[in-house]
Order: sequence, then structure tokens, then C-alpha cells
Amino acid sequence: MSNRVGILTIHFFALMLVDGYGQDQDRQDSIQSRVLSGDFHWEVSAPLVSVHQELLPASPVHPWIAIKDPSVVRFEDKWHLFCTLRKQTQGNGRIRIGYTSFTDWPEAEKARWSVLNLTNEYHGAPQILYFEPHQKWYLIYQAADSSRNLKFGPCFSTNNDLSDSEGWTLPQPLYTVREGAKAGLDFWIICDKSKAHLFFTTLDGRMWRAETKLTDFPDRNWSDPVVALNADIFEASHTYKLRNTNKYLTFVEAQHQSSRYFKAYLADSLDGLWKPLADTRSRAFVSPFNVTQLETAWTDSFSHGELLRLGVDQEMEIDPENLQMLFQGASNKETTRGAYGDILWRLGLLRFLKSGIQ
Repeated sequence: MSNRVGILTIHFFALMLVDGYGQDQDRQDSIQSRVLSGDFHWEVSAPLVSVHQELLPASPVHPWIAIKDPSVVRFEDKWHLFCTLRKQTQGNGRIRIGYTSFTDWPEAEKARWSVLNLTNEYHGAPQILYFEPHQKWYLIYQAADSSRNLKFGPCFSTNNDLSDSEGWTLPQPLYTVREGAKAGLDFWIICDKSKAHLFFTTLDGRMWRAETKLTDFPDRNWSDPVVALNADIFEASHTYKLRNTNKYLTFVEAQHQSSRYFKAYLADSLDGLWKPLADTRSRAFVSPFNVTQLETAWTDSFSHGELLRLGVDQEMEIDPENLQMLFQGASNKETTRGAYGDILWRLGLLRFLKSGIQ
């Protein structure tokens, strides 16, 4: 009798475990189906990173006014954050790339910044990635360097130590922009198993793509850029591989009056057709219509963001069941206070609401 009771008890708990697993799997499938159908709802954090003069390199004559264009990876139990830092001035030196690191997000506001020593001329909009074939960190960004005859265009620097802000090499072009061609901006590298793909935008509703073999990355045999997407979009396209799917997601910034929001598109391959996923302001990837704000809202714009990745490598994989985005935000009052360069951008975090609107 006791053996039979024991067997029945084991069977009962086994059924509970199987049932629990089944419920978890159903929930994961439901979340993934929402993502693939373009059903996005988010909640926004308080500002996590903003300008504090005492934490930035001293610039008393031309104070820093904005931290923007974030790119971030989790490596060795720390967040490593690269951003465009903007000063209240014009001309060379007004825009630099900054670096900081911290253990967790509550510490981000108190982290001290370093400025990368790359060039005194314009450079910004960084992307950080670890290119496994070279066992090396790459920083991709837009830059101009007239002293070395580099036009405004896609550049890279490398480093063996992610935390060494002084270890980055000087800018080198991924390719030379042909005379008369649009250089583009907001350059983004993502790789599949055989090729590196470069995406960028040109502020005219077009997202472009160029490619080269992995063995030729970073600066050999790039194809001429071709239009990958033509839509009501503006700038800052970021592209990722969705884990456990055969899909790629790109989201790109769009404009509505003085505010910014994100549209999203899906493709089956990086050189394939991008199909609309969430491409209107009322049904967007991220817009005021699908973001649960704090009691006191601090941002009306959702601009130039980076989804938090599963890893650090060149394949840019994200988890569709746990989407989070670091983005630059500002209120309508701040975005209309002057020119674009006067906007007091800060960084916040968006978290995908797995149960929909709360």
C-alpha cells in the first residue's frame, strides 16, 4: 500500500511539473506571438542618465548639455555605456563620444564619464560590439577628420580592453564614400554567419544597406549601398536577430511635429524585404500611445534607442520575451526650446509589458 501511495505521489508531482512547464511555455509563446504581430506596450523608467558637470570632463566655458545616442553591452558583471556627449557650443569639439560603466542601473546617474580621444572634429552615434572572428572590440560611429582626409561617413576604432577608454585606435573608414553619394548617418553593423551588413539612414525616408564578407570585415570589399527600406522614417535604424526565430527586427526613428517615436519592421534575412510590423504612430514600436508613463511624465519623445542584447557579439541577438530599451528622451518643451543641438537629452529605460497595458 505504501509503495502505491508513493508512486501516486511522484506521479502527481510529475504532472504538476509538466503542467507548470506547459503553462510557462504557453506564456512564452504568447509573448513571442505578440512581438511578431506588432503588439507592443511599454513602461518607462525615471531618467537614469543625465548631465552632471562634475561627472564629465571639465568644460567650464562650454558646459555639457546632453547625453544621447546610447549603445550598451553587459560584460563581466557591468554595463558598459557609450554615448554622444554634446556641449553648449558650435564648431569642433562640441560633440564627443563618451564612455562610462556601472554595475546596475540605479548607479548609472552617479557614474563618472571619460571622453574617447578619437578626433577633435565631428564624431558621434556610437555602436559597441565584440567581433568574435578578431577577438576584438569594435566601436562603429560617424566621423570626419580633415587632417587625415576622412570624409563624414562610417568609421571604426578597435580596442582589446572594453574598459580602457584610452585604448581605442584612431578613426578608420569602413569604406570611402564615393564623390556625390550620400554619406548617411547612424551606422549600424550586424552579421549573419557569412557576411557583415551595414545599415544607415539618410534623413529622407530611406534606410540603406551595404555588405562585405566576414573575412573582409572591417574595411575591405564593401558593396555599394542599396536602399533596404523606403518609408515615412527619419534616422537611427537599429537591427537585431530575434532569438529562437528566423526573423530580424529593425526599428527606426520617425517624427511627429517636434517629437520622435519608433517604427518597426521584420525581415527573414538581413538582405531581405523589410515588412511593416508596427509602422504608424497609433500602432508604433514605441510612441506616446503605447507607453505607460510615470505619474509625472518626463519625456514626450522616444529617440535613438538601443535594445538590451543577450550577448556582446556581432550577431546582435535579443530576447523577444524580455525586451528592454535604453533611449534618449526629452519633453515637448525641451524639444522646442531652440535648435536640435540645444535639446537636453537624457537616457531612460523602456520595459516591454508582457501582460499588455497596465
